[in-house]
Amino acid sequence: MKLGINVGYWQRDPEDATETVLAAERQGYDSVFTAEAYGSDAFTTLAWYGARTSRIKLGTAVAQLSARTPAATAMHALTLDALSGGRLILGLGASGPQVVEGWYGVPFPRPLARTREYLRVLRAVWAREAPVTNDGPHYPLPYPGGAGLGKPLKSITRPFRPDIPVYLGAEGPKNVALAAEIADGWLPLFCDPEKIEDVFGGSLAGRGPGFEITATVTTVVAPLNEALAWAKVPLAFYIGGMGAKDKNFHLDLIGRLGYAEEAAHVQRLFLEGRRDEAIKAVPDGLADGISLLGPLERVAERLELWKNSPVTTLLLAGVKDEPTLKAIRGLVDS
Repeated sequence: MKLGINVGYWQRDPEDATETVLAAERQGYDSVFTAEAYGSDAFTTLAWYGARTSRIKLGTAVAQLSARTPAATAMHALTLDALSGGRLILGLGASGPQVVEGWYGVPFPRPLARTREYLRVLRAVWAREAPVTNDGPHYPLPYPGGAGLGKPLKSITRPFRPDIPVYLGAEGPKNVALAAEIADGWLPLFCDPEKIEDVFGGSLAGRGPGFEITATVTTVVAPLNEALAWAKVPLAFYIGGMGAKDKNFHLDLIGRLGYAEEAAHVQRLFLEGRRDEAIKAVPDGLADGISLLGPLERVAERLELWKNSPVTTLLLAGVKDEPTLKAIRGLVDS
């Protein structure tokens, strides 16, 4: 099992994770991933870290489909991949209707069909075999109508790699199955190593050889009670605030993990503005099951579950200091 780090969003001026990224590279970590929601973007910070490193892979977990046309994303990807010497992993996700329609101002329906079409355009751009056309309903190329002057084009830049790996961030059964069918990897967000086969096994049945499962895992090395308190904060936010009341993919996934009633209670408290209560209401078993929490001795025990799971890369989220990165690296290698 490989190790990486997920530094998440860049949210305010002091949050430059360069030192953490450099420490991860020194300790032999395989990858660093950034994220975006409706603030900072994923590519700028990734380029910032890429310019300061030489070996560690650079991933997005995830770049949102609706933020850019597929051609624009293909351009971002081929540029960053070339500048970094072929280190990019392009992680993509459909996000949800609140962000897609409220922030980007584009329709959300048919996310699976849009994703399939999006990847088809990306790969046509990178393959550079012919001017790119697409007759799908979501991203038609050339655009039908308008000035009537659009014509198929081929990238004027030859990609460093014509086969940049694409991973999909997916939570629902059909979306995970789509990742297994058309992508090079899957980026699960809430993943319990003991429940992967039960919850996702059917959806992953179609994955081919070399398919990567790269799971982000909140990691807090501290006394267990303190670590649990930290791990519950982002969970309450995702359950309560990252999605509409009646359409929240994170809430649905927590339900499939066995915590439907508890998650509904957390969402209700969060939406009522009782956020401290919502955080405390996150079940200990949920927070612990999808995280790495406690003293190093306990983390070592929990790591065995991940080693025995289908996960191929563990992305630590929350670890910033080199001694802890080194210690966990040693636990994985032992």
